[in-house]
Amino acid sequence: MEPITKQNPIHSGFGAETTAQEVIGGEDLSGKVAIVTGGYSGIGLETTRVLAQAGAEVVVPVRNREKGERALAGIPNVEIDTMDLMDQESIDAFARRFLETHRPLHILINSAGVMAPPLRRDERGYESQFSTNHLGHFQLTARLWPALKKAGGARVVAVSSRGHRLGGMNFDDPHYQSTAYDKWKAYAQSKTANVLFALKLDELGKDEGIRAFSVHPGLIPTTDLGRDLTEKEMGPKPVKKGAMEDMFSELKASFKSIEQGAATSVWCAVSPQLNGRGGVYCEDVDIAEAVPEDSEKEHGVRPWAIDQESAERLWTLSENMTGVSFPE
Repeated sequence: MEPITKQNPIHSGFGAETTAQEVIGGEDLSGKVAIVTGGYSGIGLETTRVLAQAGAEVVVPVRNREKGERALAGIPNVEIDTMDLMDQESIDAFARRFLETHRPLHILINSAGVMAPPLRRDERGYESQFSTNHLGHFQLTARLWPALKKAGGARVVAVSSRGHRLGGMNFDDPHYQSTAYDKWKAYAQSKTANVLFALKLDELGKDEGIRAFSVHPGLIPTTDLGRDLTEKEMGPKPVKKGAMEDMFSELKASFKSIEQGAATSVWCAVSPQLNGRGGVYCEDVDIAEAVPEDSEKEHGVRPWAIDQESAERLWTLSENMTGVSFPE
């Protein structure tokens, strides 16, 4: 693999304990339009709150409108619509409704996701983590491309995970049709796909002023992302090299609050420190370093997630699986 080499930390002045509110500071986002998937739960909800309170008009697509309305009650500048990332027709309908408003889209934060569930499939037979975390967001971004171009300067943020370090893409059997299902490898594959997607998307969009980033938000035990996990799987444990559960072996001291977990997404979405940059994986409110495949570091991005050839291959695979291509 020959990964790209722009993973150079810029020493932003922020860090692991920075909150999303601290990132936004006194930024005035009046006149800006944002869409935040998963924006009614966990770090997505905090992302919505901070962007909206800074003046942005935030659209939050929800699977359950009643749940969304309860979660978002009292937050200004928020519009709720419905969408299911595992349902292609639902994605198209949401995007169509947004485009019919003729608004530009300045910020798209693809924050919704699932982690390590039992084997589930969508109507196409696609594995649920790859379907939700990657393919649904691929289709959504493609459908919203005209609005992103209309913004005259937009940012797309793909919420990935440090879990990408547990493994890369299985291009031969991404949906576990012939391979025994491993929920952690499937999760890692979907999170690697998020990083590769941002890499290729940035290349596609930068001449239009559309820049893309992927982020690791941090380990945040107080969200419902791990709702399919047992307490034993979620809790800290001794490191056992090679085990898929190692991503949760960090001590409790390394856990972040929801406010801290939303910080890197917000930074990538709005910070002028990233003007002229894109296609990078970020964590702890900075660009992450690239680390070798066999690195024992918890931090950093692995080579299989920033490999240009893999990004191209994933893009073609995603077009074929969704039947969706980005407009010229």
